[in-house]
Amino acid sequence: MADPTRPLPNLVPQPDGSWIGHSTLTPTSLTTRGLFTLPPSKVVPVIVVPGIMGSNLRAATSPAKRANRVVNPGEAAWRAPNGTLDGLTTARQWKKRNPRTRQLILDGDTLEVDNRGEIDLPGDAAQYGTTKDEVRKRGWGEVHWDSYGKLLHGLYVGLNHTFEMDGSDKVRVLRRHWKDVMECDPVRWGVRSIDRVTEAELKKHAEYYFPVYACGYNWLESCEKSAGQLRRRVEEVIRFWTACKCECDKVILVTHSMGGLVARACARQIPDQVLGVIHGAMPALGAPVCYRRIACGTEKWSPSNGKLANKTAECVAEILGEAPAATMPVMATSPGALQLLPNHLYPGPWLHVYMVSRTNNKDVGRDVVHLPAGNPYDMYRDMDAWYRLVDPRLADPAGKYKGELGVEDTIRKAIESAENFHRQVLGSYYHPNTYAFYGADSAQMSFGAVRWVARDPGAGTVFTDANLRNAARLGYGPAGGRRVRVEGRTDLQFVPARQDVAGDGTVPQQSGAAPRGMVRQTFEIRGFDHQGAFNDDAILLLTHHLIAKMVQALP
Repeated sequence: MADPTRPLPNLVPQPDGSWIGHSTLTPTSLTTRGLFTLPPSKVVPVIVVPGIMGSNLRAATSPAKRANRVVNPGEAAWRAPNGTLDGLTTARQWKKRNPRTRQLILDGDTLEVDNRGEIDLPGDAAQYGTTKDEVRKRGWGEVHWDSYGKLLHGLYVGLNHTFEMDGSDKVRVLRRHWKDVMECDPVRWGVRSIDRVTEAELKKHAEYYFPVYACGYNWLESCEKSAGQLRRRVEEVIRFWTACKCECDKVILVTHSMGGLVARACARQIPDQVLGVIHGAMPALGAPVCYRRIACGTEKWSPSNGKLANKTAECVAEILGEAPAATMPVMATSPGALQLLPNHLYPGPWLHVYMVSRTNNKDVGRDVVHLPAGNPYDMYRDMDAWYRLVDPRLADPAGKYKGELGVEDTIRKAIESAENFHRQVLGSYYHPNTYAFYGADSAQMSFGAVRWVARDPGAGTVFTDANLRNAARLGYGPAGGRRVRVEGRTDLQFVPARQDVAGDGTVPQQSGAAPRGMVRQTFEIRGFDHQGAFNDDAILLLTHHLIAKMVQALP
């Protein structure tokens, strides 16, 4: 009978191609042998790219950046909360912050990625030799743990532990998680059938080592700039493993939400260094919820939410800003945020003015105005219409742009950056070995369109496309609403309507499904919410399945 063993921390690669392991002395009474596992010399790094607000940010320590006016150098500026208690505490903190303070803290020009975020490894991590020090060096502390921790650790364990020895027969057998991948009902992945992973393919898969990294980025800056940061991380990781005398020339990118836009721009620059890409919940054409949050503040509820989910939504709104006075100072001049607006390819019209009138004792409603009419970026640049995206009077409470450029020109410059990114940098590019999944769940309602809704007061005015577009601004109302005067005599109170289409709670299905026909395969999946996409067991199994398939293309 073989002596019992216990796993030791992962071996560390050395420049001469060797591996070194570190252990501690144990009492002589402990007779269980320590076991190091030597990884394969063929390496395919996997890099997880998070969504907007999924990267931890701190006040810049680099002298090349301006100093943050609220947060000291190196101090945390943005950390999405982990867990309910942290969420409630964070919501209280942000709710107390006025628009000026929000703008100064979340000033993208003064921030950098923070790698000191929470890493809460599961209890069985030691069984696989995982240590916090090791994974922090691989960027795991750069991203929001509640959203990506299960994915990061799940990939590390699953991809690098394919077979095990059967305790009784002493033969090599597949581990349970790979059996789950092979046996998963494809309906859970939104398809009727699929080319299942075979044991022969997993034998090839097991010939490779998959170190798992995360790559955070400053999501307030342009996705183009973030793509450059991701490219440097890809090249750095490949260079590291090559210097360790391993075979390593390609990585796999696993993306979430906005991270998909960053990864597409990066892969377009270095396609030969990317083996494949998996996009999760990506707003491929943008999302109307971005307009809604800038123009109206963050929504506090959804018709598809239960009480607990709506309580969570309230906390999210308190953190991000419940009113336009709180959201505009951060988002209106942020190229990254503006690049999530519906782009020129998003099916339109998607912004409507909806009037409700009383007829025969019944409420009857109709869309009267349909926008955008033409180039959507021209609508974003319009700061005069009552339905405008940005009110320049609310966009700069800290007076950051009182200098030569001015706040309006700064806003237009940021919108121009978004248009250039959508049209020129990104275009319709997808890496040739790309897969994508998205939500199309009526239990996760999203904004496929935004509607400004008002009730006809019955004052005799006939409402038309022309007079509603040209209505005079009077001010703001509750719940992100706006007060207007039509033809100089009839006052209306507009409020934003609720979510209207199936999706994942954030990205509508029409944007998530946009890669169809341009990538190898898309998966329309139900049962997950946007932020927690990679906490869904079916999606984790699908991610393993796709990576195992990608590896088959390697020599």
